[in-house]
Amino acid sequence: MTTRVTVRKNAYKDSVRLLEATRAVLESPGVDWGWALMATPANLETLAEQGITEGLTGAVANDLVIAATADSEESAERALAVAEATLFEAGSAEQDEIERTAADLGAALVEHPAANVAIVSVPGAYAALETHKALTAGLDVLLFSDNVPLPQEVELKQRARALGRLVMGPGAGTAMLAGVGLGFANRVSPGPVGVVAAAGTGAQEVMSLLHGWGVGVTHVIGVGGRDLSPDVDGLMAESALRALDADDRTEAILLVSKPPSREVAERLLGIVRKPMVAALMGLQETLAAPDHVRVVNTLEAGAVRTLALAGGTEPDLVGDLGEQVATAITGLPQDRRKLVGLYSGGTLCYEALTIVTPHLGPIHSNVPLEKGLTPETAAPGDHLFLDLGEEEYTQGRPHPMIDPQARVEFLHQQADDPAVAAVLLDVVIGDGAHADPAGMLAPAVEKVIASGAVVVAYVLGTDLDPQNRAVQVATLRAAGCVVAPTAARAALAGAAISLRDPALVAQEL
Repeated sequence: MTTRVTVRKNAYKDSVRLLEATRAVLESPGVDWGWALMATPANLETLAEQGITEGLTGAVANDLVIAATADSEESAERALAVAEATLFEAGSAEQDEIERTAADLGAALVEHPAANVAIVSVPGAYAALETHKALTAGLDVLLFSDNVPLPQEVELKQRARALGRLVMGPGAGTAMLAGVGLGFANRVSPGPVGVVAAAGTGAQEVMSLLHGWGVGVTHVIGVGGRDLSPDVDGLMAESALRALDADDRTEAILLVSKPPSREVAERLLGIVRKPMVAALMGLQETLAAPDHVRVVNTLEAGAVRTLALAGGTEPDLVGDLGEQVATAITGLPQDRRKLVGLYSGGTLCYEALTIVTPHLGPIHSNVPLEKGLTPETAAPGDHLFLDLGEEEYTQGRPHPMIDPQARVEFLHQQADDPAVAAVLLDVVIGDGAHADPAGMLAPAVEKVIASGAVVVAYVLGTDLDPQNRAVQVATLRAAGCVVAPTAARAALAGAAISLRDPALVAQEL
């Protein structure tokens, strides 16, 4: 194998562009490993762990680095050229003008004085400063960056509230304002539901389900995963709820979060006057809520209850899933009982853990429900759920929504494990996601099924998304997958296969 590295001095690119370039490197023929990154100390340390140090002496955080390891020098050089083209060759005269003039926020506002939202996507150490600049300019902010210290998040949100502005994030991967998707977003029809979400793929799940069931949305406001914690105190969730409550087009509100601080949740539930559903995943305790607010503990239940508020028809949540499961377990050896989840959406992984654990018992995970149930402590036959979008799996490679290759490798591992009964896969499509994730995963899925295990898949997305949900579902079915209508039903199907109990897929949530 040959490794090639190129460094561009003072050539900052945001994380979204870097992810696109990294995907271009990895998809280049002959490439085994690749990365487009800014030369921050943490990134240089990761490169050093890969054995890559040559040519990086003196590189600093504003320098762009592209690295590729390939089967030949020609393949490596070709991959670097593809990445450079992705980063620097504009697709139109309009894009070229934006690249040329918008060197910073001030320049962008000169070119686009009517802009009212800024997307901040810089290394976490610089994110607070850029967000403050945007707030000073009178902009709402989608703070895509992660690794922003908690005290800085609180300071930014306190200032935003005082200014009557929103700071969506940090780590806000999804939003949709007045029909415009920001970050990872799905294309949905307009409608009467407003969503406030402290969970990126949770927001995508509910907006996609509502669209599929015939009800659209007004706005989706992502507030960042820590917003409903005691430290942040729901600062932006409160602002977002008040904004939707005052919005004439929004008739019903859906709040999405992992279990929040009880005090924060009960205060937020008492804010709105409009009908509201709070989908607080895995919530075990009873919260005090007004009569017009319904609290549920799964994304599916949240979308179903909100659908009813919007006047929609109750959906078929099961379909032929029971029959698919019954067919799949026919002839499945009794010693195959292990359930493995390989998730790209962290929210979906967490929800699945909360749904499956009561049926199967403790599940090991890198985001465990119980302390100590880590992948490292799992015995060979133990159930295992992995959120492959977490930092430990994305160092040096793109998020699995952008590049499914990491999950291909994990699928191959399951094909070699005789204890595995079923593998759970979420396939997230939409803007920002891979162009054909099902197509890339299908060969590895077929290998797992040929080994004797079952693969249960769920496609999060809509018919309007560039990848088209129906096309992705058809690809997975052709590969032999059991395909579920919601993420929650996929989790139940996995448990049903492990327990050999097809009726479980119809459990009320």
